[in-house]
Amino acid sequence: MELPIAQVIEASWMLFLLYWLWGWRRVKDASRSEPILPRLLKYWLPLAVAVLLISPREWLHGTWLGSRMYPESVAIALLGALLTLLGVVFACWARHVLGRNWSSVVQVKQGHELIQSGPYRWVRHPIYTGMLLAFVGTGTAIGEWRSAIAVLIVATSFWFKLRLEERWMRESFGATYVQYMQRTKALIPGLL
Repeated sequence: MELPIAQVIEASWMLFLLYWLWGWRRVKDASRSEPILPRLLKYWLPLAVAVLLISPREWLHGTWLGSRMYPESVAIALLGALLTLLGVVFACWARHVLGRNWSSVVQVKQGHELIQSGPYRWVRHPIYTGMLLAFVGTGTAIGEWRSAIAVLIVATSFWFKLRLEERWMRESFGATYVQYMQRTKALIPGLL
């Protein structure tokens, strides 16, 4: 990967991290929250492993995880950087639209509102969509098997997380949420 492409990817992830940290300052209090141990095992540990896999790691070179899936290409790396940036922007937009209802963990907020505007009109979990797109982009730019494993880990973790969120949203919003589910896909507009 050429240096300017790596810088775009790193800057995209830094934007994501800074926006997430900034967004924590004004959220509603939780009325229901998933216990910490399942949260750590199902979401945070897999996410940490995935981040380690897509981070620059010399110790994986020479292993099958560090071997290339396809030949290096500036065009493919540039596409990966663009997908990373688009994914981060989409996730940040979704986070902005969610506003004070946002949480990094599975929670129901006090006075929780069902948001169906902005990116939520296309997918029910646009933050996950954006983050997955960013992981796919970063993995595409890296082009090694470790990145494909990282994407699978993140996708699996998000799938488990969104299943619990969906159950809690159905319990909180009833038929309104069921109707939302029927007309809006979870992660990929029109597909999934």
